[in-house]
Amino acid sequence: MSQDAVVAKRYAKALFEVALEENKTLEVEEELKALVSALASDSDLGRFISTPKISGEDKLAVLKKALEGKLSSVVINTLELLVERGRMSILAELLDSYIKIEGESLGLADATVYSTFELDERELNAVAEEFGALSGRKIRATNVIDKSLLGGLKVVIGDTLYDGSLSGKLERLEKSFNDKHRR
Repeated sequence: MSQDAVVAKRYAKALFEVALEENKTLEVEEELKALVSALASDSDLGRFISTPKISGEDKLAVLKKALEGKLSSVVINTLELLVERGRMSILAELLDSYIKIEGESLGLADATVYSTFELDERELNAVAEEFGALSGRKIRATNVIDKSLLGGLKVVIGDTLYDGSLSGKLERLEKSFNDKHRR
């Protein structure tokens, strides 16, 4: 594990503990996601934050003005620490660690559901419930359209892939035929 990942995990743990005390764990997650997304999508802002010639005070003043009223004090305080300590580069890793800590603590898991067409809310909830029962966690599912599947679903929860897609079934069938013919 890299030094940045270790540091990000420490910040994430502290942030989660404060968010938990204030009963704002999911709100903090959403704010962090929005912040990471905003910094990644705005190249000017990203360059501004990463430029060493600009003082931490100036960076913080610009960020506070831009984010005023949009982020909770918990996230703003974390942002201040990261800027003051020159650690803004770990923000995305901090978010990843925060989500893992939050999931473990609250029994949540994120699932990506790949399908050939967009699933409506009812269908996505049904998939989340089914895999929630399977994993023993509350599943938060997002849908990704993947035309290469031919049909069926592929669900990824953490490091686990559940492949119920037609293309996956065909690949497994082909592999079993090849294994039998090699004997």
